[in-house]
Amino acid sequence: MIITIIINDAPYGTEKAYNALRLANQLGKDHEQVAVRIFLMADAAGCAVANQSTPNGYYSIERMLKSSIAKGAMVKICGSCADARGLNNVEMVEGAEISSMAELSNWVVDSDKVLVF
Repeated sequence: MIITIIINDAPYGTEKAYNALRLANQLGKDHEQVAVRIFLMADAAGCAVANQSTPNGYYSIERMLKSSIAKGAMVKICGSCADARGLNNVEMVEGAEISSMAELSNWVVDSDKVLVF
């Protein structure tokens, strides 16, 4: 089974990215046969920025995203969304790649389930 998770919200300010990554990591932990794909668009492009600094006791979206990648999730970032936010020359989490709407549309067609946060 292939599950695509599309995240639209910023890494901090709401808990949508946090909850999406919680689900992605649980799927990776409990269901090794499930392929998890994460597509970051709009303000969620910021989720993949490397070297985030969060206060002790707060969740780190960067750490959660790295965990997803370590569990085998594919992570793509909308290129035009990253460009609009000035993120094209910013260091991203290792394993996350700039992508396109064309690739997202292929993922959606190829997926068994698509979840949007």
